[in-house]
Order: sequence, then C-alpha cells, then structure tokens
Amino acid sequence: CYLLQGAEHRDEDTWGWHLLDAMKQGFKPDFTIADAGSGLRAGQKEVLPDTPCHGDIFHILQQFETAVNIICRQAAGATSKRVKLQQKVVLAKRKCQKTQQLTRKLTIANKQEQSLLTLAADVKITLGWMSHDIFKLAGPRLAVRQELYDFIVAELMQREEHPQILKLRKSLQNQRNDLLAFAGVLDQKLEEISTRFDVPLQKVREVCLLHRKQSTSNAYWECWNQLHFQMAGKFHHLMEAVTTAMKETPRASSIVENLNSRLRNYFFLRKTLGKPYLNLLQFFLNHRCFMRSEVSERKDKSPRELMTGESHDHWLELLGFQRFRRA
Repeated sequence: CYLLQGAEHRDEDTWGWHLLDAMKQGFKPDFTIADAGSGLRAGQKEVLPDTPCHGDIFHILQQFETAVNIICRQAAGATSKRVKLQQKVVLAKRKCQKTQQLTRKLTIANKQEQSLLTLAADVKITLGWMSHDIFKLAGPRLAVRQELYDFIVAELMQREEHPQILKLRKSLQNQRNDLLAFAGVLDQKLEEISTRFDVPLQKVREVCLLHRKQSTSNAYWECWNQLHFQMAGKFHHLMEAVTTAMKETPRASSIVENLNSRLRNYFFLRKTLGKPYLNLLQFFLNHRCFMRSEVSERKDKSPRELMTGESHDHWLELLGFQRFRRA
C-alpha cells in the first residue's frame, strides 16, 4: 500500500502527479490495468505515454450482470402484472361485468411481458458468451475474440431501445481494444512457448484450451491423454509453461479491488482523524503479518517482508511500543 493519501480530485493532474511520485520509487510497469476512469487514463497517458493501459473486465462484466438483473426483474414484474389482470378479467366475467377495458389492458400486458421475457433471455445468452468465451483466459486467439465481441455489440444494438442495453452497448463499443488487450499478451506468450518447445502453435493453443475443462471430468482426461500421446516427453513441460503463462496474464485489477475492500472497513474514521490516520493505516497494513493466505509463502509474513525479502519486528514495536507478552 504505497500511496493511501487523501486527494481533493481524481482528475488528470492528480493522477499524473502521484504516478510521477511512484516512478521515482521505481514504478515501471510493462502495462497497467484500469477501469474506464477518464482521469486515471489521461494521467497515465501524460506521464507514461508508451505504457499500455489495459481494460479491467471485472467492471464491464459487473455492468453487464446489472443490466441483465434489471431486465429480468422487469420481466418478472410484467408477468405479475399480467397475472393480476387475468384474475381481474376472470372475476369480472363471473360477476357478468364488462371486460372490454380489462381485456385491452391484458393484451398490452401480454405483449410487454413477452417482449421483456425475450429480451431477458437474449441478454442472458450474450452475457454467457461474453464471460465464458470472450473474456475467458483459456480461449481463442485475439482476432476471433474481436469478431465474437463485435457480434455481441451488434446484437445488443438491435435491442437498445431498452435504456440499460443502450448504456451497456456504448460501454462495450468504446472499450473493445482495452478489454481484449490481455488476449494479445497471452497470444504472444503462447507463440514464444511454441518456438521454445518446437511445437506447432495449434497444439499449444489446445493445451491452453484444456484449462477450460474441469479436471475431474472425462472430457478433460480424454483430451489430456490425446495431447500427451501426440507430444510425448514434451507434454508435461509444455503444460507447465502454458499454465504459468496463463497465471501471469491478468485480466482485472483484482489486487487493487481486494485492497479497496480491506480499506473500506477503516474509512468510517477518516473524516475525524484525517491524513495522520491514513499514514498510520498505511504503516499498519504494510507491516501487519497475513494470518492466512491461499499462497503458503505469504502466511505469517507482512507485505513489506514479501516485497523486500527481509524480516522486521512487530509493527507495534516498530512504532516504539512494548508489545505485551505472557510470562
């Protein structure tokens, strides 16, 4: 947690200033990952003009899921409305009352319901394509992903009379190259692996696509055995290289989002304690040891120890306090 400072704005100048400060400390990334925030991207473009800024797929998928959920709720509401009108029509007929007006409303409600149900089904399918085919790390090459991406945008464009679809379509259309940049990075890594192991690129891609299948399924092991038979002794090393390449190809700023979720628990005090509190919080987070972690080498070590490779005293003792110990 290298910054953690209160800022009045999040515009281009603010981001550029802090990025320059980070560069003085050795910040020199191959590429960065960010959401569609204009201030952040403008600040980086000004300070790091040659460093690509990839798109964060988490935020666009979240927007997609939100749109799908809203439309599904509207469809459910339309169904409830239609059912209530049907009940009113049946009740009016039993009482020998006129039903012309209710019947007209019921006809309109039926059309609205069918329209929303069809739209909800369509956007659910496109969301599935987007998350499982286009944004999936183990997927086709970049050019194919771009074609699929454009197809989905075209499908949404045909349904953008709904305001949620219109907003989503614009977001997707404006961010295609940024969001799919990870696929280009992965393609380059797979080409390098193909050259290093002297294996056709198509076979390397098949090893990559193997990761789409569940390792407990018959389909996975059938494909595994087939690839092993074709590549013999090279297979295990090739599998390891592809797995490593995929692990080292991020698609979202998950680490930052995780840190934000941790910080949010402390921010209820920031209005009263101000900047000194943020400095203390920064120190605490950087020197407090992880109590648990999915990565075994991180457990019982602080972020500073992991970054520097050097141990340090307890964070309270670093502040000059004497830590309580049982006799």
